[in-house]
Amino acid sequence: MPESLAPWIAAAFVPLMALMAAALWWGPGRWRRWRQARVVATPFPAEWRAILRRRMPLFARLPADVQLRAKKRAQVLLAEVPFVGCGGLVVTDEMRVLVATQAALLLLHARGDALAALREVWLYPDPFVVPTRVADGSGLVHEGVQARSGESWQRGTLVLAWSQVLVDAATPGTGHNVVIHEFAHQLDQAKGQAGGGANGAPWLPTARLRRRWAEVLGREFGLLRAGLAEGRDGGLLGAYAATDPAEFFAVASERFFDRPHDLATQYPALWEQLKSLYRCDPRWWVAATDTTPVAAA
Repeated sequence: MPESLAPWIAAAFVPLMALMAAALWWGPGRWRRWRQARVVATPFPAEWRAILRRRMPLFARLPADVQLRAKKRAQVLLAEVPFVGCGGLVVTDEMRVLVATQAALLLLHARGDALAALREVWLYPDPFVVPTRVADGSGLVHEGVQARSGESWQRGTLVLAWSQVLVDAATPGTGHNVVIHEFAHQLDQAKGQAGGGANGAPWLPTARLRRRWAEVLGREFGLLRAGLAEGRDGGLLGAYAATDPAEFFAVASERFFDRPHDLATQYPALWEQLKSLYRCDPRWWVAATDTTPVAAA
């Protein structure tokens, strides 16, 4: 080692060891909150604001305090979660910022580290093909493939099709948003850090809240499935929401943020549960829409 480098290495060694000692003394929780506080204190880059103005019309209509909170939540996500390009896609800041800011809407008033289990976001250029296994009524299992725009895996991986992310961000009010849908699955799965998967019951702080959640969502899910079995369409929620309780919750979350007036009018009890979970009221963000049923996903 050249002697000229020795003082520089020694000078860097002491603060590095101090940081490591602080991390061990504080524990992972406090250390993570310290890191997040440093990220939140950093100004949101002007280039990122330009991306939101260009790609996400809804953002400009959000109240100033909601914009600020969303930007800070997005900054934390971007600092902690790596984005991986798949299928030849090269990930850019535009992709990362647009995904993170839409996801931040679910986290505006989240309790604790709601997405602590999220490890990475994979981005494909277009819908990707996944193998499927479906059992019919006789018990036979049929294997095939299906094109999807998003998936959420319990191990902490979230997968999105960039082309669909762009469409959803550019066209608010359709009721569909793949980022909100898949991040809602991650919230549902987050309680599974100690085991378990998505079942339409995200973490809530008290037994009373959990009972009320199960009562309301169970009832609405059952009514949706019964209506479809009788030949009625899925209305605002659509037939895909009847797939299982996890999909019901994810679809309802899409409507909550993207068709809030319609959801509050047509499903008031469901609306109140989602408003309590997300601790916000998107009706203040967007103009009222009509009650035209949303096409099934």
